[in-house]
Amino acid sequence: MSGRRSFFASKKPSRSSNPFDSDSDDGGREQRPARASSVPPPADQRGSLFGGGDGFSASSLAARSRYRNDFRDTGGVEAQSVQELEGYAAYKAEETTQRVQGCVRIAEEMRDTASKSLVTIHQQGQQITRTHMMTLDIDQDLSRSEKLLGDLGGIFSKKWKPKKNGEIRGPMLTRDDSFIRKGSHLEQRHKLGLSDHLPQSNARQFHSEPTSALQKVEMEKAKQDDGLSDLSNILTELKGMAVDMGTEIDRQTKALGDSEKDYDELNFRIKGANTRARRLLGK
Repeated sequence: MSGRRSFFASKKPSRSSNPFDSDSDDGGREQRPARASSVPPPADQRGSLFGGGDGFSASSLAARSRYRNDFRDTGGVEAQSVQELEGYAAYKAEETTQRVQGCVRIAEEMRDTASKSLVTIHQQGQQITRTHMMTLDIDQDLSRSEKLLGDLGGIFSKKWKPKKNGEIRGPMLTRDDSFIRKGSHLEQRHKLGLSDHLPQSNARQFHSEPTSALQKVEMEKAKQDDGLSDLSNILTELKGMAVDMGTEIDRQTKALGDSEKDYDELNFRIKGANTRARRLLGK
């Protein structure tokens, strides 16, 4: 009897080594292994899997290499133990979180670029308005010059009247333009080195490290939800910036067309005044 007991005692560990073995191979229901998800991994594996300690151990690097390779070198996902699959799920959840955070960083860079573009477009619109305003001053000076040229020429000469195709209207100023207010606000904040961005969502604080793969996955899912919420807010802000840019560019295009008409009118009148001056000098 003692020999039999020692024989079965030596065989017991080999039966529980593979959690995917069927009951027929074990010979009894009492030998079925427990589910690995209900038992947290050992402390050494837990530290290497969830980033504990001061670095990754050799076993952790090997595990991450298998996860990164999707177990192609070890028989595929179907041939892995429950504990390996749990570690694989935690690794994929962490990888997804990093990619979401990377998307958020890219969106933040796009938002910064869009803010600078808004400031540039606002300054461009101001320059177009200032340039167009100068046509009114030129029109006043040119009118006085045309009057003097008309009075010159002698007593018997016919009074000269300048030809005009239209009036100089100048820029159309809109005091209630929301983009002008927003552009001025952004420009002032840029000069002060301040940001004008929507606040990010309140990221959940995790006061304790996960003790199992399931807790790790749930924690990473919470981080992903926070990151996706921030990404949605940034994309909404970018959409508003794009609409403002399109509206302002359309307004500036119309302003350039109106200013071009005034420039052509000034050019026509200046040519007529020069012709009148050369005739007077020729006499």
